[in-house]
Amino acid sequence: MKKRNILLSLIFGLLLLAPFITFSQQDYGYFKGVVIAADNNETLIGANIKVKRNPSIGAAADINGRFSIEVPEGHYTFVVSFTGMKTDTVIVDIKTGQTVERTIRLEEFVSNLQGVEVSAGKFDQKLEELTVSMEVIQPQLIENKNTTNIETILDYVPGLNIIDGAPQIRGGSGFNFGVGSKVGVFVDGMPVLSADANRPMWDLIPTGNIKQIEVVKGASSVLSGSSSLSGAIYIKTADAPLTPKTKVVAYAGAYSNPKNEYMRWWKQFPYIGGFSFSHARAQKNTDIIVSADVKYDHGFEGPPKPGPLVVDTMTNFDESQMAEKRYRLTLNLRHRNKKFKGLNYGVNGNLLFNDTKLMLAWLDDSTGFYRAYPGGVLLQKKLTFYVDPYINYYTALGTKHSLKTRYMFSNTDMSNDQTTTSSIVYADYSFRKNFSYLAGLKFIGGVSTQWNSVESDMYVGSGNRLNTILNVSPYLEIQNEFFKTLNLSFGVRIEAYSLNGESADYKPIFRAGATLKVLQGTFVRGSYGQGYRYPTIAERFIRFSSGTIGVFDNPDLKPETSENAEVGVKQAFKFKNFYGYLDISVFQQNYENTIEYLFGFWDSTYTFAIGGFKFMNTGKSRILGADISLTGKAAITQDLNLNAMLGYTYIEPKSMDPDYVFAKDYSFGGGTEYSYNSTSINPDNQILKYRFLHTFKGDIEFEYKGFSTGLSMKYYGPLINIDKSIEKFEIATSQSGGTTQPIKYMNYFYNHNNGSFIMDFRISYSFKAIHKVAFIANNITNKWYSIRPLKAEAVRSVMIQYTLLLN
Repeated sequence: MKKRNILLSLIFGLLLLAPFITFSQQDYGYFKGVVIAADNNETLIGANIKVKRNPSIGAAADINGRFSIEVPEGHYTFVVSFTGMKTDTVIVDIKTGQTVERTIRLEEFVSNLQGVEVSAGKFDQKLEELTVSMEVIQPQLIENKNTTNIETILDYVPGLNIIDGAPQIRGGSGFNFGVGSKVGVFVDGMPVLSADANRPMWDLIPTGNIKQIEVVKGASSVLSGSSSLSGAIYIKTADAPLTPKTKVVAYAGAYSNPKNEYMRWWKQFPYIGGFSFSHARAQKNTDIIVSADVKYDHGFEGPPKPGPLVVDTMTNFDESQMAEKRYRLTLNLRHRNKKFKGLNYGVNGNLLFNDTKLMLAWLDDSTGFYRAYPGGVLLQKKLTFYVDPYINYYTALGTKHSLKTRYMFSNTDMSNDQTTTSSIVYADYSFRKNFSYLAGLKFIGGVSTQWNSVESDMYVGSGNRLNTILNVSPYLEIQNEFFKTLNLSFGVRIEAYSLNGESADYKPIFRAGATLKVLQGTFVRGSYGQGYRYPTIAERFIRFSSGTIGVFDNPDLKPETSENAEVGVKQAFKFKNFYGYLDISVFQQNYENTIEYLFGFWDSTYTFAIGGFKFMNTGKSRILGADISLTGKAAITQDLNLNAMLGYTYIEPKSMDPDYVFAKDYSFGGGTEYSYNSTSINPDNQILKYRFLHTFKGDIEFEYKGFSTGLSMKYYGPLINIDKSIEKFEIATSQSGGTTQPIKYMNYFYNHNNGSFIMDFRISYSFKAIHKVAFIANNITNKWYSIRPLKAEAVRSVMIQYTLLLN
């Protein structure tokens, strides 16, 4: 503890002293010019011009397409970019007192489909050069769908499903209430996962200042750490513009009555509403971004309705208590040291208050479809904040040193009289350099460390209410391009863990990949990557009950590992005015010590709970699959444009150890050995539980002058396999004579589990350059459906949104 405090003091001391460092005055010159479209000489207002080695130095083209950048004397490569245009570079020599002027002509993306830049976790590179599968979401779609929680937009990404708040890529996991996420979630390179459960903290992510979302499919542990066993989500926020930008968004709406009127439970008006404000500006050498938002959601899931012989003193909530509320404040500051070229530092912060609910199980599959089971819902009041100091230094030799740090605190009070208090201390140092004399070799190396401290009576499965995990991970990756056609990459990471002060596990993991440009616009890729995930505090030590349902601890849970191999082709295309990318890939993922969240009877005395969930190592598993995605644009007429994003994924997730015994079933006479075969409702084809073999995602949008209209679609195939214990539990509660509330699901599983096709619709109108009014309807057919057992999905909702944008 003492050494850790000393290290933290040194890090924060360095960041606090950085603003007072002074250096000798340098001599400056200017790079000025205008950015225009190559085909029609139209000025490109807002085009970005940045120094390649130091993106913090740059400018945005003004209303006339002109820009001016003051820089010290030296040799510079400027990167020029604009939405829908091919990114270009300009090389200039700046001398003291000199002004260099250029007219920069950018080609349309339609004539050259290359140029979309992504980070893939560590390196900035073009989309077609990636050795892994990736989907990219632009901010326009996020705004047009009135995205108040980032998870709602992610659920339309091909190959990615959000199940009960948990991201699932290519069937890498079943449902788990978000605990032990196998998909890493990062905002500007910083993880956004809870200390106790590695649960994605979606409410911490502001949606109003997102530049781009990148979803990597396949093992990403080498790039992004242990949580990225089956993929990673990288969210990049926009830099502060040189021209101040203020954005105000207000929205209001409501839920529709359920399709079956007898399922309606609410008496109050089911209102949804919110307001957000953001302001961003670059003031001389300091960037400032501040945002705030509030949200109220009545909700579509109601409180329990106990039977006549059932006494519910734990979850006897009223309608108002089930509503969710959120209050969030975000601040980002960055300062560029003008006296010391290449140095910038800053701090990001976030403060969040929210009231939420955790639905464990519905009441039944008919009249109680949208109600909670007695004891099957928990209310939560959360306070979370983080402070992220950082410092970056770009040298004249083309290297970059980066130090990112974080302190995050969270306190959650739950309705079952449980309180969880947690802290995260995180630091990542990286060194990056491009070696031009080695044929453009790119190198990045570094080390990240994270210390999680969690205090709660829920985690006494360890024998103590205070639990800690320490992770240290050195990593490196190299990339190189040969003959402008072949791109190779290799990476290694070492994961070391300490649990409650004792050495726990150590694992090196590797990845390698290649991309070959075989024809103009045709790119073939192949990759191999290893994954590793250490169990969270919650997975090992959670032990709590809510009525007859509980969650059971497993202190002996082992880390799970994976191997992912993939081959794919990305084809750029242009048919008249329709252009874009078609991407096809096939993949295989092998898992060892697969961790699954299973329902069963784990307590022979029933003093804790009759049945419930537990995390178990279930042996080996394998997922074979293929996915195909299309992203494109079309200029149908001069004023009418089409944007499209479509994708289909097929997986074959199988248990490779169907007879492996991982536990015993203590139900009603008990002693039954637990294996895949004995616990599955449908073990015939060894399909893993809680997976969809077929999924389809799509979004199509038309733009005409100030009007825009779009349709989003998603399809989940039927669940093939679930826990047999759910059926046993339903039989047991139905035969209790009314003293235990019957829980019902199997009728839905056998008669309504036929796949779900959901559509959302939106239309908007922008006018006078600063106003936009939109109408958004989600689940427009008002389908009643469930994608994980005992949990209803939302009924139709309709909203009106107004946006005011001031530049």
